[in-house]
Formats: sequence, structure tokens, C-alpha cells
Amino acid sequence: MDTGVAPSVSPTHPDPGPGWQTRFWAIFGGQTLSLIGSALTQFVLLWWITDTTGSASALATAGMAALLPQALLGPLGGTFADRYSRRLLMIAADTVSALCMLVLIWLFASGRVELWHVYTMMFVRSAMQAFQGPAAQASTAMLVPKDFLPRAAGLNQAMMGVMTVAAAPLGALAISVMPLWAALGIDVATALLGIVPLLLFRIPQLRLAAGERRGVWREFREGVSLVWRHPGLRRLYGLLGAVVLAIMPTFTLTPLLVKEHFGGGAAQVALMEGLSGLGMIAGGLLVAALVPRRPIVAVLLAFALSCLAISLTALAPREAFWLAVVWWVVSGMTFIYGNAPLTATLQTVIPNQLQGRALSLLNMVMGLAGPIGLALTGPLGSAIGVRWVFVVAGVLGTVASLAGLLSPTLLRLERATPVSVDPVSDDVLEMQR
Repeated sequence: MDTGVAPSVSPTHPDPGPGWQTRFWAIFGGQTLSLIGSALTQFVLLWWITDTTGSASALATAGMAALLPQALLGPLGGTFADRYSRRLLMIAADTVSALCMLVLIWLFASGRVELWHVYTMMFVRSAMQAFQGPAAQASTAMLVPKDFLPRAAGLNQAMMGVMTVAAAPLGALAISVMPLWAALGIDVATALLGIVPLLLFRIPQLRLAAGERRGVWREFREGVSLVWRHPGLRRLYGLLGAVVLAIMPTFTLTPLLVKEHFGGGAAQVALMEGLSGLGMIAGGLLVAALVPRRPIVAVLLAFALSCLAISLTALAPREAFWLAVVWWVVSGMTFIYGNAPLTATLQTVIPNQLQGRALSLLNMVMGLAGPIGLALTGPLGSAIGVRWVFVVAGVLGTVASLAGLLSPTLLRLERATPVSVDPVSDDVLEMQR
């Protein structure tokens, strides 16, 4: 029986070999600097659009250009990450992004830049992230021993918090002390810093030989089949899609909540987001130091608390903005505390040679859930007000997260050994008991 799932090599976690610490920290540090540079540039470009157009629709278009390519091309990027050299994919993605930025620098410096130029470069950079992200995620599992995976995931989540904290103030500082084209040059420099360690160190990778490959479309279907045929993964992906569908619109509507309910301005929004970033860093470092013994239970409870904190943020009295900030920070910290063991569990259960496809499929599910949630939120916000949108979204996310605790199949996922593949029938075997 041919179900489109390729026979796998041994699914056990390979030993990264001697000197893994140096290799991991060099690549991790380079990628951290590259991502901070990209986030800083994103702030600079969005500020230029805001300052130039003053148009909400222009910002919305920029957001779509920055998000949709990554969501739609993610599965293809994941297939490439399992099929070809992940290290070369990461180098190529960073290089193309840097070249895009060099084009923008020339356009700004020469005074020839137009809005569509910025949209186009955002689109291309987002497409490159669709290939770089799955390659980087799947590479982490090959760079560290199995017992370090939760800590590596926690460090990655802490890095996202650093980006949240640093991007806006560093971008604002850069704009204030140098021309805008020069501020964009920071991204080129950090991209080079991300590429250098990839040129110096190799990343172990499990791949089929060229003669055993089945074609890009069929290999993509293998990743989809792996998730669909595995009851625990199928339920987990559905649950995460539901949670993101509920709460993602709140991140876009935060400035409106601050303005309408708390009577605040840009400074209050910046304070709220910056302190949330510090909470994300704390959550990532906490899970790196205290690895949960029941990772799936920790994921579900942490996500439930994060969603509940979103509701409590909006329920804070108008004169108690400080309380809203506290709950928003709690939400960011607990979300990251749940996201880190989630990543480590997936890296443990899914064979590494399928991780690019399976993880990028999850990114697509979550990436598309956000815009759908925004489309549904518009009419709801008009009917009940932005404050109650937060309350409803948080409650729905909390219920969806806690519902996962009622699924024995989902809870067994944390005790699962890696998924294997029957070399005779090509059927996915759960092998978790």
C-alpha cells in the first residue's frame, strides 16, 4: 500500500558529536543578530510608511506583504529544508534578503523610492523567511543532544523576546542619528554576521540519497500525511490553529484597546509591548532552566493562562492601566513558557528528515489562522467593542487550550518515541506505547 510516506532512516536523535557547544552557540548567536537586524529594519520601514502616508490601509498592505508569503510558502520551504542542505538554504535566504536591502538602500539614498518598492522587498524577504525558518528550526535538533532540546527551544523563545524588546527602540535610535538609508544598512551587516558561522560550521542532516527522492510535491505530501495519520499530531495542530484563530487579532488591536479604553497613546503602547518582550525573555529563560516533566500538560496549561491573561488585560479598569500591563506581560511570559516545550516535543516526536515539512505545515496553519481571525473580528468589534473582543477571544482561547487536557491521545504525545515509518507498507507507525 502506497500512502505517500517515504521510508525513513533511524528516527532516533543522533549524537551531534564533539564540539557541539561551540557550533551551536556560534550559529545561534549569528542567527540572533540577523533576526534582530531584520526586526529593526521592519520597524524602520513601517515607520517610514506611517510617516509618509499616514494611512492605515498602507500599513495593512505592508503587514500582508510581510506575513502572507511566509505562511503560504512555508510548506514548500519545509519540503526544501528536508530535501536539500539546510545550511545552504539559510545562507541563500540571508543573502537574498541582504541584496533586497541593498536595493532599498540605493533607492532611498537616491531619492527614487516609492511605496511599491517597499512592499515588493517586504514580500521577497517574507518569502525568504519561509525557507529560512523551517531550515533553522529543523537544524536545531541536529546541533544539540536530545536532553538539551528543551533548553535550546527556551533560548530560541528568549531570543524572540529580545527581538520584541530591542527592535522598536533600536530602530527609533537609528532613525534619529542617521539617514534612513544608513539605518537600513544595519540589516545588511547583521545578515553577514548570520552567514559567517554557517560558512564556518557544518550542520548534520539526515537526507534521502538523490536517487531515492520522490519529487517535491510527493515529499510535501509525506509531511502532510505524517501529521494527518498521527492522531496526537493531528489533534495538536487543530488545537493550536483554534487558539491562534481566537487570540491573534488581539495583537493587532492592542493599540486600539489602549487608545479607546485606557485613553493612552503611542508611549503607552510601546511600554506595554516592551515589557511584554521582557516577559517573553523571562518565560524562555525559565523553561530553559526548569524543563517541564510533562511537556504537553505544560503547553496546554501555559497557553490557557496566556489566553486568560488577555481577557484580564481588557477587564482592567480604565484608570488601572498598570494592571493591564501586568496581565499583558503575564500573557507573553506564559505563552513563551508553553511554546518552548511544544517545539522540543515536536522535534523529539517527528523524525528529523521530516521536521522541515511537518513544522512548516504547523507554521502555515497558524499563519493563516491569524488573518482569518482578523476577518471575523472586524464585524464582532463593531458590534460589541474592542474591549469585549479581547475578553471573548481570551475566553475562547482558554477553553480551546483546556479542552486538550481531555484528549488522552494528545496527552500521550509527550510520552511518545519518535514516529517511525514501516519500510514495507509505507504506513506511519506511532510507536508510542
